[in-house]
Amino acid sequence: MIGLDALYWLMGAMFAAFAIGHAFAQSWRSAAFWGCFAVTMLGGSYLPDIVDGTLVIVLALLAAAGLKPKPAPTSDAKTREASAAKLGNALFLPALAIPAITLAGTFLLPHSGWVDPKQATLVSLATASLVALGLAMPMVGAGPVVAGNEGRRLVDSLGWAAVLPQALAALGGVFAAAGMGKVVSEIATAYIPMTLPVVAVVTYTVGMAVFTAIMGNAFAAFPVMTAGIGLPLIVGKFGGDPVIMSAVGMLSGFCGTLTTPMAANFNIVPAAILDLKDTHAVIKVQIPTAILLLIANTVLMALFVYHR
Repeated sequence: MIGLDALYWLMGAMFAAFAIGHAFAQSWRSAAFWGCFAVTMLGGSYLPDIVDGTLVIVLALLAAAGLKPKPAPTSDAKTREASAAKLGNALFLPALAIPAITLAGTFLLPHSGWVDPKQATLVSLATASLVALGLAMPMVGAGPVVAGNEGRRLVDSLGWAAVLPQALAALGGVFAAAGMGKVVSEIATAYIPMTLPVVAVVTYTVGMAVFTAIMGNAFAAFPVMTAGIGLPLIVGKFGGDPVIMSAVGMLSGFCGTLTTPMAANFNIVPAAILDLKDTHAVIKVQIPTAILLLIANTVLMALFVYHR
């Protein structure tokens, strides 16, 4: 049965290919960084904790030192424009295949017996990506080496920020295991009177947004705020629906993602790729939307979380 390990192996193989490409280009820091990351993907579940921890420290040191990758070989602008003009709208076929196959797989694979039902969406996404790659290569007349170089070029434009979501999600798990949720609960109840159900809702949604802005990732904020506010107060004390609380709570956290430079892969990297003079231009545009969405999420939760 295909599960999460198979997806880690697939990702590990991709990053290993990037590391090999950097090694051939003599970009040794980048080769070491992506090589270490590939090892964590390929064997992280089987390596001793001390080895995994050492690899994480090495990744942090290399990121702090700067990866300094050499440019990956690619076609020139005129060649790309000519190819795009020749293919026309057919160029969008591989990209459109990804959501279509992912959606179909999400509904069909859980009943196939081939895939872990809990991982059906992720397996579908990985399968869709492979299918899209298989469609794109003959369409543009490129082979696996070109695909690897273009993938490496894209990852190089993101740099170490490409691994930030996974790192922050793991950090959230560490915080939850360390009992930070209990600390958050004690602080919140000491300074905020939790006598009304709506107060718990506002505290939870706003707390999710603020903590996400600090951490840079809603997945890191979710276990802490849910353990500290959501479960003991909204669900435990006031009898709220945990499903509605969790869904709207994550959406509230994403409001914080829109407002913070800590979410570098969403807010800082696009500004760098687009060569914007203001590195915080994306955040400034998103802040009004984030505020409105947070208000809407708070109202939705207040209206529906206590009505089962």
